[in-house]
Amino acid sequence: MSEISAPGTVRLSTLYATTDFWRLWYAGLVVFVVRWLETLAVAIFVYGATGSPFIVTMVTMLRLLPMGVFGAFLGVLADRIERRISQIAVTVLMGSTSGVMALLAYSGHLAIWHLAVASFINGLGWATDNPVRRVMIGEVVGNQKMGVAMSIDVGTNNASRMFGPTLGGLLLATVGIHGAFVLSVFLYATSLVGLLGLDYRNTTTLNEGTSVLVRLREGLALVRNDQRLIGTFLITIIYNMFGWPFVSLVPVIAHDRLHLNALWTGVLASGDGVGAFIGAAVIACLAKPQAYARIYIGGVISYLMLMTAFALATEPISAGAALVLTGIGGSGFSIMQATLVYLAAPPEMRSRVLGVLSVCIGTGPIGFLHLGLLADAIGASRATMTIGVEGLIVLALTWRWWRATLQFPAAHSPSD
Repeated sequence: MSEISAPGTVRLSTLYATTDFWRLWYAGLVVFVVRWLETLAVAIFVYGATGSPFIVTMVTMLRLLPMGVFGAFLGVLADRIERRISQIAVTVLMGSTSGVMALLAYSGHLAIWHLAVASFINGLGWATDNPVRRVMIGEVVGNQKMGVAMSIDVGTNNASRMFGPTLGGLLLATVGIHGAFVLSVFLYATSLVGLLGLDYRNTTTLNEGTSVLVRLREGLALVRNDQRLIGTFLITIIYNMFGWPFVSLVPVIAHDRLHLNALWTGVLASGDGVGAFIGAAVIACLAKPQAYARIYIGGVISYLMLMTAFALATEPISAGAALVLTGIGGSGFSIMQATLVYLAAPPEMRSRVLGVLSVCIGTGPIGFLHLGLLADAIGASRATMTIGVEGLIVLALTWRWWRATLQFPAAHSPSD
């Protein structure tokens, strides 16, 4: 097993000449920006139409549901279909969905169930990101550059969280929700142009004559036999059940507790992205391989603590500060999640194992359902505080199962 260089030890200039990396990076940027601007705009629209925090969380949850239902199968299928073609098809699907929503909104026929269906369809596209686009990134840049490549990619996600919600709030306040969907279509179109120019083609055999179920069992068997992966996936499940869902209630808390309009709600929601971008920049420059696991676990702990602080805030400045700090913690988790899994799995198993990761991320709907029911019963702020505390308790109770994660890092295959 070879050591993987820390992000800070790899010069960014070594990636400049890798055109395919930047095409894939831009495709991710578009997905991230659209995700955040649509999530914010849809949440405000749904809450204004229904007044129900539960329905807001359910519509947001539908973006995660496909990961839990189809994540493992998508990871297996990614080995059997040329990934470039898969990424192009996913981009066309999501762009078309946003286009239909834009037409419905502009004509005045947009209904909540339309947004629910669109969220689910775009969730299918999101579920392919780990086993398709990020596996392509790893194969394009190689093991030695994977740490810095993932820092840049996740840092982009975090940067999009700075201006995505602001864009969503601004468009909703000035143009209407159709403006957010029109911008989404434009961004997907530019992404498609870049993807059509990819030189990348799969380096593995696309069809080895093995059934999808057999390959799925192989991926699950690898996870069962690696305590580090079990711990990593357990932490992912805890984060997605007790941490991530709270973002769906940020617009609700901004409206009910902080009395902000759509524009300022978007600005407030971007605080999480500001912190996440700062955290990603620090990790890219300073993180060492031996610290990867501690950054991952520490990020989750701080995220759960600080989302509770956000729920307790009574005015916008302190709420925004709490979101910035939440974002810093969340960036450590986000960067190291896919990086640790990628480095632990053999090259021929990476799509399948990252598909299992998508399933773990897809447990989020359970947390959204739990949070939505709590919010309707005791209010959005109290519900957010409650699940944050619950997450910390579950982390403490499951220490014996995730402590093996601290044995990271170790690459499973020789460096490129």
